[in-house]
Amino acid sequence: MSRAQRSVASVAVALVLTALAVAPPPAPAQPKPGARKLDLAHIIPPPESGAIAFKYLADEVTKRSNGALDVRFHGGTLLGKELEIMDAVKSGNVALGAPAGAACTVFPEMCIFLTPYLVRDYEHAYAMFNGEIGKKLDETFQQKYKVKIVYFYDYGFRHFWNNRKPINTPADLKGLKMRVQQGRVFADTVNGLGASAVPMAWGEVIPAAQQGVIDGADLPIYNINALKVYEVSKYVSLTFHNYGPTVLVMNLDIWKSLTPEQQKLFMDVGREAQKKVRELTESVDNLAKAKELLEAKGMKVNAADVASFRKLAEDKIWPAYKQQYGELWDRIVSAK
Repeated sequence: MSRAQRSVASVAVALVLTALAVAPPPAPAQPKPGARKLDLAHIIPPPESGAIAFKYLADEVTKRSNGALDVRFHGGTLLGKELEIMDAVKSGNVALGAPAGAACTVFPEMCIFLTPYLVRDYEHAYAMFNGEIGKKLDETFQQKYKVKIVYFYDYGFRHFWNNRKPINTPADLKGLKMRVQQGRVFADTVNGLGASAVPMAWGEVIPAAQQGVIDGADLPIYNINALKVYEVSKYVSLTFHNYGPTVLVMNLDIWKSLTPEQQKLFMDVGREAQKKVRELTESVDNLAKAKELLEAKGMKVNAADVASFRKLAEDKIWPAYKQQYGELWDRIVSAK
């Protein structure tokens, strides 16, 4: 090739690379006219971890269905309460939805997993929910609630936050008024570990903390950050006391009306979305990352003496729940 030819070729390559650099990214696949519209409702928009995964699932199923399905994610826009969303999914008015942190309220079978320190770690949780225990729950939900579980996910382990002092041992909880979600297991946890439980809807928590009605509450690290708890609270103590699983479900009649290929597509993409939300949740659930994330925003983060909390829970809270759940309790403890 001559020098002139090489020069022309170089210019051509440069022009192509420039065009690629300034060209807009390819537009997402559009559903075909007449595509089946399926709404997915959740009470919180991104950057909440569950919402990020739901948006991914909606976009990917739409794209990979070759235009046959039009899955639309609604984060905090379609319905405003977890129970409203679940009622809409059960009735078929909304195709897919999640109860967020209210899974135990909507599906009492989920309450056992909230027993403090029963779920040992993330590996234990994933083995259960992606294994036989998850399969059994799916069968129960289909029969009892007429919904199909697409995937289990979680917001991570809960930790105490408050305005008064770091929580190192259960003794530090004495005298503190801590907000809990509705549900016996939440109150049993907080009261059993030494604080005073104050049941309260999430919408009331921030003003209650500002006004001193409560001293604090508990949330996973990801949500402490996403919900801006650092604006009303000074301390976060890593106690890992409750694991909070939840689910994305689809109305069972709608599920059955999908083709086998479409059902497989939902489950395959659902597993990818599950992996995304788990990575987001786990990535911040440790002392180093929690400090990095929250101390820059004015909070003080400490590692609690988890062993002392676990022993108190096992002695004081576990016996009644073990008696209540029997065989299922034993299956959870032995799951690997």
